[in-house]
Amino acid sequence: MEKSAILSVLAAEVEQGRLIFSTSATVAIRIKEKLEDPDCSLDSMVRLIQAEPLLSTKVVAIANSVLFNRSGKKIADVRSAITLIGMRTVRNLATAVVVQQLVGTQVKNEQADQLWKHSAYMAALAQSIARRVTGQDPETAMFAGMIHEIGWFYLLAREKYYPGLIDESMASSWSGDEDLDAERALDCEITIGTAVLKALSVPEVVLENIVYLWQGHLTCPPRSLGDTLLIANQLAPVKSPFALPSNQQGSDVDVSCTLYTNDATLSNVLQDSEEEVRVLTEALCV
Repeated sequence: MEKSAILSVLAAEVEQGRLIFSTSATVAIRIKEKLEDPDCSLDSMVRLIQAEPLLSTKVVAIANSVLFNRSGKKIADVRSAITLIGMRTVRNLATAVVVQQLVGTQVKNEQADQLWKHSAYMAALAQSIARRVTGQDPETAMFAGMIHEIGWFYLLAREKYYPGLIDESMASSWSGDEDLDAERALDCEITIGTAVLKALSVPEVVLENIVYLWQGHLTCPPRSLGDTLLIANQLAPVKSPFALPSNQQGSDVDVSCTLYTNDATLSNVLQDSEEEVRVLTEALCV
């Protein structure tokens, strides 16, 4: 079956509400839902997080990052970490763990690892750009960066049921495939990614701006969350292993056209946040 046909089948599948998650992702989703219960106490939250090793590791790692831990005092337990970073960040990290677990514990390959590293850099850069350039909420930007590749994580998980969807070199297999209609493929990718985001109850404003990123049109000067994500995507040193199914590799995202207040330049912004981005990226990649 050709890639375009597979994408169409998968898009129709998710539109009908037939989202299929791995066992590990299903467990992570249940934990996420319980954490989002407004009646969830701190004690309950601690127990839930401790039950998910990946989540507990990330929560403690983020609590020890310079972004949250200015004192430098080592945080070694989940309860102290939650108290420091706050429940909103914990819930955002829970969603990020769901994304990372979509491919399941049985699917461990270089593409999945690179995809998450790219997402981690996106999260760190988006947080910094939001604070210093676009004036968006930094935590929302970090959250959006963590989950923006959710459609590809889902496709990685489904590939074993649809051989030929993802080849060893995703970039060459998609961009060099003459049988793949770029516009149709992008529509299918957006349909799939949107369906997964909605299934995870991602706020509408975040969803809309992630779709804006997928469509790839930067506004100058950049102001929106979508613009924040586009710039972060352009600057991320680890790129997604998946070429977009259109000629949107960032060529139309001309960072030099951005205008900043107080005559700040993008290079200065990145230099000022270099250590912060490094530490936050390392924390997310644990």
